[in-house]
Amino acid sequence: MPRYIAFLRAINVGGHVVKMQVLKALFQGLGFANVETFIASGNVIFQSPAKSTAAIEEKIERLLEKELGYAVQTFVRSDAEVARVATFEPFEEVSEGSTLYIGLLKSPPDREVEKRLLAAQTERDDFRLDGRELYWRCRGPSSESTFSGAKLEKTLGMATTLRNVNTVRRLAAKYAPEY
Repeated sequence: MPRYIAFLRAINVGGHVVKMQVLKALFQGLGFANVETFIASGNVIFQSPAKSTAAIEEKIERLLEKELGYAVQTFVRSDAEVARVATFEPFEEVSEGSTLYIGLLKSPPDREVEKRLLAAQTERDDFRLDGRELYWRCRGPSSESTFSGAKLEKTLGMATTLRNVNTVRRLAAKYAPEY
């Protein structure tokens, strides 16, 4: 049975506190198997016979809004997709003092969105798109950047959730695809 990782937006930020055992129980209630959570920032690993990540996302979003009382954008990737994202090198280098973030998207942005994003780059912030992922290299502390998740969403015209590359790499190492 395929293994997936759900990256949830708005979990344990902005006053929306959700215990990981609650998330785990909600996912189990959807009929998903071998459910685990990974750090308290809305990463849920599970197995499902479903093949459509869009259908899985919709199913999760409906339940979470009903149970938590607010919309939770959900971005689902297979373990193989997470492994690919974790090893992708969007920039020639990420120098010391820089941070690489990965933004997960529902669908690949079109060329106009990509042009808008690349035009928004600064001396501190570089962006690359690859399929349904956005890569953001921030030179220096992100708190000193003019960019945030909200500004990225506005620039993209679509929802995203950000994860530090280290989190994605740890997920990929712990939940490597079984071929």
